[in-house]
Amino acid sequence: MKKSLVYTKTGDKGTTSLVGGSRVPKTHIRLETYGTVDELNSNLGFLITYLADERDRQFLRQVQDKLFAIGSYLATDREKTRFKEVSILTSEQVEAIEHEIDRLDDMLPPLSAFVLPGGCRGAAVCHICRTVCRRTERRILALAEQVEISPELLAYVNRLSDYLFVLSRKMNQDEKKEEIFWNNSCK
Repeated sequence: MKKSLVYTKTGDKGTTSLVGGSRVPKTHIRLETYGTVDELNSNLGFLITYLADERDRQFLRQVQDKLFAIGSYLATDREKTRFKEVSILTSEQVEAIEHEIDRLDDMLPPLSAFVLPGGCRGAAVCHICRTVCRRTERRILALAEQVEISPELLAYVNRLSDYLFVLSRKMNQDEKKEEIFWNNSCK
């Protein structure tokens, strides 16, 4: 019987391989970082199930592809190997998110108060994705204290959380749900 490729048993003692072959503990900040990227990607897959707009679904699928590239970038030990070309983010990819933010924002009323997460279920899931994205960004910045991280990658993740905020607003608008604004009197 052929051995499954799903399990290798090489990580049973708490280590794993980076791209390039170096073995590191599974608690290493690099793994925490690309694991959080994977968590974000999984949450985006869930979010896509709530999207009615095909253009929004297609854009988020492209984002999921980019997150795989980011994971590859973060998993690469540059002392042992070079980045795969697909792992390198470009300023054009950052601009693509900016254009999508602008497109969605043009459909929305101006904000006059802080928005609380919620509204329709899809918008609530979108806010979860936004907060996981912010955590992902913090993990990447922590890793950047130890290894060089491209400015385009940092910008991409930062813009992605902004995009998710605007998308959540659009989802509420599409579902004809009122946005929930912060009651700053806390009453």
